[in-house]
Amino acid sequence: MRQAGTDSAFVICGIGSLTGAKLRYAGESVEATIPGPLEIVSLSGTLTRSGPHLHMSVSDASGRVHGGHVGLGNGVRTTAEVLLALLPEGALAREHDAATGFSELVVRRRV
Repeated sequence: MRQAGTDSAFVICGIGSLTGAKLRYAGESVEATIPGPLEIVSLSGTLTRSGPHLHMSVSDASGRVHGGHVGLGNGVRTTAEVLLALLPEGALAREHDAATGFSELVVRRRV
């Protein structure tokens, strides 16, 4: 992203396979560990200067699907293909929102 002159991007989609996954489910504070092998069936989110915010769905060998907020430690098994949409004229950031109590996405135009 730095070579393209930006520090902001949308993760449009991602597919591939993992040796295992770390996901945080809705309303939970602790990540779940899902043993592999797993297929990434969807991946999307944002990449900003303050870090990634990604959500992913994975399926196991029996077809069960798990999805949530991506944690650290997701090892690629064979390949991972990720499509990015870079924002050279924009900047993504996360700022605290008093109404929700969370850091929410803010999109700004670069000047």
